[in-house]
Amino acid sequence: MTIFWEFPQTSVVIMLVLLAGIFLLHLTSIILLLVATIDNAWWMTKIVSTDVWARWILTNGTWSSNDLPGQYPQEYLQAVQASSILACIFSSLGLFVFVGQLFTLSKGQRFTFSGIFQLLACLCIMIAASIYTDIFHKNESDGWYGHSFILAWISFAFTFISSIIYFVLRKKTAN
Repeated sequence: MTIFWEFPQTSVVIMLVLLAGIFLLHLTSIILLLVATIDNAWWMTKIVSTDVWARWILTNGTWSSNDLPGQYPQEYLQAVQASSILACIFSSLGLFVFVGQLFTLSKGQRFTFSGIFQLLACLCIMIAASIYTDIFHKNESDGWYGHSFILAWISFAFTFISSIIYFVLRKKTAN
C-alpha cells in the first residue's frame, strides 16, 4: 500500500509564508512602537536621559525620575505623547483586524482595514517623532538622540512598509 502525499499548490505555500512574514513584520512594528513610547531614551547626555514622560538624572550612581522641565512646551509634549500612544493603539488594532479578516472577509476586502490601521499608526509615530525633532532640544549641543527616538523612526518605516504590503495584497487577492 503506497501513501501519496499531496503537496499544497505552490501559490498556497507562498501565500502562507507571505502571511507569516507580514504577521512577524506587524508584530515587530508593535514591539518597536511600544519600546519607543515607554523607554526613557529619546534624548541622552552623560547624566540625563529624557523621554516623552519624564527626565531621569544620574546622581551618585542612581537614576532618579524627575518631571520634565518647564521649558518643554506642554502643547507639543502632549501632542508627542498622544501621537505615540495612538500609534501603538492603531498598530495593535491593525494586528487584531488582520487576524480577524483572514477568516471573515471575502478575498477582495481582506487587508484593507489592516492597511488603514497601519497607515494611521505610521502617520501618528511620524507626527510624534517629527514634533520631537523640530521642537525639543534644538539649543542643546551636549546631548544626542537616544535609542527610543531612533526606534520611533524605524517603527515609522516598518509600519509604512506593512501598510503598503497590505494594500498591495488587497489588490492581488481582488483579482
